[in-house]
Amino acid sequence: MSLKESLERFKKQQEKCQTTLSSIASTKAAAAPRPAPAAARAPPPAVKFSNDTERLQHINSIRKGPVGAQIKRVIDLLLETRQAFTPEQINEACYVDANANKAVFDSLRNNPKVYYDGRRFSYKSKHNVTDKNQLRSLVRKYPEGIAVIDLKDAYPNVMDDLQTLKAAGDIWLLSNFDSQEDIAYPNDPRLPAMNVDDELKVLFRSIELPRDMIDIEKELQKNGIKPATDTAKRRALAQSQGIPNKAKPKKKKHEISKRTKLTNAHLPELFSRP
Repeated sequence: MSLKESLERFKKQQEKCQTTLSSIASTKAAAAPRPAPAAARAPPPAVKFSNDTERLQHINSIRKGPVGAQIKRVIDLLLETRQAFTPEQINEACYVDANANKAVFDSLRNNPKVYYDGRRFSYKSKHNVTDKNQLRSLVRKYPEGIAVIDLKDAYPNVMDDLQTLKAAGDIWLLSNFDSQEDIAYPNDPRLPAMNVDDELKVLFRSIELPRDMIDIEKELQKNGIKPATDTAKRRALAQSQGIPNKAKPKKKKHEISKRTKLTNAHLPELFSRP
């Protein structure tokens, strides 16, 4: 075979191969799915920004506030709910992040009003009582009296129970003139009777109160007590309206005797015992 014939034969083989490759390419193109038009494609999701700006600013101001203010928020939460909270639950409830603020966490753990069991925080009152019976038993342990202010946070309705015990005669509620605070005293018949010296009884009963309300109000003011009435103002108003004053006749002073009936309005039980 001559060189010319070999070249012709090679060209034909090349043309045949090119035709075969073109046929294969067109077949694959027909089988492949056509891409959807650009207009038919779904738009990408829009980026959403928070519209709760005020709430986020409020949370940020709490977490950047003084440690003391954050502790108060947590203690108020524990006092109102009387439930135990983990740090994560505290963060959800009042936005104080104790886990992210070591000073807040340590202050909570060491606060005398907070009990921490290693996982949860709860409110810790000064006296661990939860109902009226326990309250009565607690007051009976303090013959010298217990300050009501130390009982106010024991449980939610403790003040109502104190009034109930007072009405039932189980306790006395008296005011302390020095601190202007109420003191709860037990009225338990099982307690030993209090003996009062006869001379003290006579001295107590011999004290005569002023007969005019103006003088009584002056004595109250001298002892730092604000009178509930203003007799001088009332009398001046009555005089301006032409209402005459009804002066009470002075009673003859009687000496103390065995037949004299004596009472004490605010402490009737004081001298009832021998």
